[in-house]
Amino acid sequence: IQEMGSYRMCLVFTRKFRVTEPDPVDDVRHVFQKYAEGEAHMTPEQLQKLMADESGGGGSSLEDAERIVDEVLRRKHHIAKFTRRNLTIEDFNYLLFSTELNPPIGDKVHQNMDAPLSHYFIFTGHNSYLTGNQLSSNCSDLPIADALRRGVRVVELDLWPRGNDDVCVNHGRTLTKPVKLGKCLESIKANAFATSKYPVIITLEDHLTPKLQSKVAKMITQTFGDMLYYHDSESCKEFPSPEELKGKILISTKPPKEYLEANDAKEKDNGEKGKDSDEDVWGKEPEELISTRSELEKVCNFLTTTKHHTLSIQMVMFDSEWFQVATNISYNSQDDEDRGSRDFDASCPLQAPEYKRLIAIHAGKPKGGLRMALKVDPNKIRRLSLSEQLLEKAVASYGADVIRFTQKNFLRIYPKGTRFNSSNYKPQVGWMSGAQMIAFNMQGYGRALWLMQGMFRANGGCGYVKKPDFLMSVGPNGQVFDPNENSSPKKTLKVKVLMGDGWHLDFKKTHFDLYSPPDFYVRVGIAGAPADETMEKTEVKYDTWTPIWNQEFTFKLTVPELALLRVEVHEYDANEKDDFGGQTCLPVSELRQGIRAVPLFNRKGVKYSCTRLLMRFDFV
Repeated sequence: IQEMGSYRMCLVFTRKFRVTEPDPVDDVRHVFQKYAEGEAHMTPEQLQKLMADESGGGGSSLEDAERIVDEVLRRKHHIAKFTRRNLTIEDFNYLLFSTELNPPIGDKVHQNMDAPLSHYFIFTGHNSYLTGNQLSSNCSDLPIADALRRGVRVVELDLWPRGNDDVCVNHGRTLTKPVKLGKCLESIKANAFATSKYPVIITLEDHLTPKLQSKVAKMITQTFGDMLYYHDSESCKEFPSPEELKGKILISTKPPKEYLEANDAKEKDNGEKGKDSDEDVWGKEPEELISTRSELEKVCNFLTTTKHHTLSIQMVMFDSEWFQVATNISYNSQDDEDRGSRDFDASCPLQAPEYKRLIAIHAGKPKGGLRMALKVDPNKIRRLSLSEQLLEKAVASYGADVIRFTQKNFLRIYPKGTRFNSSNYKPQVGWMSGAQMIAFNMQGYGRALWLMQGMFRANGGCGYVKKPDFLMSVGPNGQVFDPNENSSPKKTLKVKVLMGDGWHLDFKKTHFDLYSPPDFYVRVGIAGAPADETMEKTEVKYDTWTPIWNQEFTFKLTVPELALLRVEVHEYDANEKDDFGGQTCLPVSELRQGIRAVPLFNRKGVKYSCTRLLMRFDFV
């Protein structure tokens, strides 16, 4: 720029984010040198020996090794015909860093699927039709389809009258907008077996007249046809297996008569004042799903002015401010299914035998308190539903009774009513007590949901995970597993966080830092039995897209069968909250020993295309 005979100079500096192909870390080099016997190439025979050693001596063949070598050469060098059929150190590193060729767990159903249905944990949704929070979000068939495609095997529908002659799915008397029942049923039919061929269970919360129950029975029968499974659980000693029920739809609800005779007594939850599971060793949960003050105020206004039900006052925290909210006592303390329907005259005669005939798994809570509810009838199989707090009380007071009940019958656990924002709770208490159906809000995200997703990555992601033997065994004197008893460690897991890569492909270059490459660290730990829960952290690696940590952690496990490995990546920020860089959760019992490529997922559990960690697992 010329100005009065003088010149001004402006210099602009730009910083390029240099990304390089990751070199093999020391652990990779050592393994290559060991099995290649000091040579520059690894043959398929040597790769097969490595695979056999890591799998405990079996499960791999020379054909498998040759197929992997061919696939690495095809992908890395983009050639169809090979002048050599072996791997260089760079090829070997490519293989180990591939989440498809070298995953941390298998992707096939491998557990025995011929045991009775009650012998399995089942991937279970809660209020499966909601798109967001429990009070004002829309109802839709889309969350149902999404859950089924993710492997969920139990979906829940709340049935309400729509006028005099129609039925809708809605979350009671809230601001949620209803969706037609027929639309939900068609969505279930279309997506039920897209991911898994094992049975889908539909749990119904019924608020209908006998006339509408008959209409629902006709709709269900016409929609599913031969897919429906009919079973009289009222007079059977053992339920069929998942293998026998492949491709079948099962209905579970209270028989109509039990809805009419539902006990009016309310069991109050005394655990409301206790600390929620939203903050624990893992850290605080992500932001709540109720995202705006105006939305919450609208909900509060609705609840305060409604005249449909008896109300009690609750205090709700939002944006660091307390709101006084009038909420339905029944909603807060009990599932609709547990308190029954009171929307029609209890003196009305039972007129829907075709509806009762549909019920494959009978639900209901017997009169006489919690101890009676857990009593096992040798000639009947039923489903019992308990809130998350009532489960904790049941385990603390009647732990052995809960175990005995779940060895034959179905136990469903549901979130407490104050989880307006569709958050979830710790599932470990339910799993440790043998509860098959831990009902979760699948539409949100958060650490509890990550644990649930991790658990059901087991057994090929089919939605059914066989319960450990210790939950099903009975001693010579009738003794069963005590979930309250501490035990000594059975197994030790060593986890080494080697390095990471792929963020530069899944995130914008300025996502983590405007002016420099990111500063990543990894949090790794165990979720499971109380004695096993712990969390560790690596060092921060500054200014790199391909961080190398080479840090090892040791975890002693008292209940390895139900332990989950938790992994989170964060980007350190000295002045603000650390950025999220991916997470995963893996069942420890399914981990493959050796160096593995561990794919990372976003907050909602969707896998990133490229972001992954290289980790080493060893059991000692």
